[in-house]
Amino acid sequence: MTPPPITHDLRVALVGTGGVSRLHAEAVAAYPHAEIIAVTDLQPDSAAAFAATWGVPASYPDLTRLLAAEHPDVVLVCTPPGAHRGQVIEALEAGAHVVVEKPPASSLAELDEMRRAARTADRRLAVVFQQRTGTAAAHVKGLLAAGALGRPLVAVCNTLWFRDADYFAVPWRGKWATEGGGTTLGHGIHQLDLLAHLLGDWSSVQGRLWRLDRETETEDMSTATVAFENGAVAQVTTSAVSPRETSSIRIDTQRATITVDHLYGHGHEHWRITPAPGFEDEAAGWAFPDHEEASSHAPLLRDVFDALRSGAELPDTADHPARSFEIVAAIYASAAADGAVVTPADLAAHPTHRDGFASTVIERRPIS
Repeated sequence: MTPPPITHDLRVALVGTGGVSRLHAEAVAAYPHAEIIAVTDLQPDSAAAFAATWGVPASYPDLTRLLAAEHPDVVLVCTPPGAHRGQVIEALEAGAHVVVEKPPASSLAELDEMRRAARTADRRLAVVFQQRTGTAAAHVKGLLAAGALGRPLVAVCNTLWFRDADYFAVPWRGKWATEGGGTTLGHGIHQLDLLAHLLGDWSSVQGRLWRLDRETETEDMSTATVAFENGAVAQVTTSAVSPRETSSIRIDTQRATITVDHLYGHGHEHWRITPAPGFEDEAAGWAFPDHEEASSHAPLLRDVFDALRSGAELPDTADHPARSFEIVAAIYASAAADGAVVTPADLAAHPTHRDGFASTVIERRPIS
């Protein structure tokens, strides 16, 4: 089924008023046909302060009362991942479309439940993977899809970030039960999602997890090899212990090398397409468009809101909500099997790794 278009300005509710909520508020403020009409947070003072800052008319002590009183068209879920399943399903069953922050859930099983709830309610469920957005990513995706750069062959995907002990001192971080995973799920999934957005579906994963320097239950570093259905093979490294932070992807194709080097967002200046020897004359046709839009929450929410108002399918910046989560789950499943190859069929047949990753093997190295 396709939900009917919403012809009036969107009435938006926001759940969770922590750090990422500001990005959502800015994105809604930039959209001319949407308004945040209510917020809720476990800390009422935080919700009230957010409402005052952003001119939101109402704040509520819990989502249940917000939904009953306001009947929003869209709910933005900005809470920690352990809370997503219940909040998303409650909002969908109340008749709202939902946009949920990454990671969308604590397990693939929970995400499956959320997607079923969306289908049953005939509502849309979008996941925030804002690295897909921006005119540069769209341009590169178009070139790859058209075959202009030849077949993708080799890729490197690095998320090298730094999170100190204070970051993990937040009660829900670094714990399987409340965060669902470590830096692979919480950080690396962004670049993995962009990589999969460009290269398509995956065919196999081999992964290892490491705990090198942070006192957490979960990993602070991981390595993986990901093979894609189109034949490309990617080497993936994710770290929360790298002082010089960078987020980067390199894709070598038959005709060119594509690179994007940034940190938390990218524009045209972060991308480069280098022709292979013999293809220099074709490079002019690969130039980025004159119009530039950087990656951010704003274009993602704009595209989702446009789809809801027109009754269209979700845009490609918000489709395939499970693909990058599957790759992360496969890294955890492979690590639990001492680096064994994991395929999509293997992942589907291993409910332990679909339901949660707490049994995953993490290789410990001495902490000095």
